[in-house]
Amino acid sequence: MIHLTAQTPILIATSPADFRMGIDGLAALCHSRLTHDPRCGILFVFINRNKTMIRTLAYDGNGFWLMTKRLSKGKFQCWPNVNSIVHPFEAKQLRQLLSGVQADLKRSFIAK
Repeated sequence: MIHLTAQTPILIATSPADFRMGIDGLAALCHSRLTHDPRCGILFVFINRNKTMIRTLAYDGNGFWLMTKRLSKGKFQCWPNVNSIVHPFEAKQLRQLLSGVQADLKRSFIAK
């Protein structure tokens, strides 16, 4: 089970990922492009090119979880657009992103 708490380390991949990849492909992406071990306890969050789907990769100690959210309408509007490959996130920010709350997210990207 994945427990999302205020202490959960979360990294957002700022560039879109190819969602034809499964768990192994996203884990390899964590190693190669994000330079992190996918088994380190960090929740990795990816977006597709069209910004209509988010995938989250997590390792719980004995296996990987791959979670997907696809919007039925519209796009994710507040994806981080920063100069780094990954952007640290807090659980509160991830909940806001997934629920579509935009105002607070834009401020937090600028502040970090």
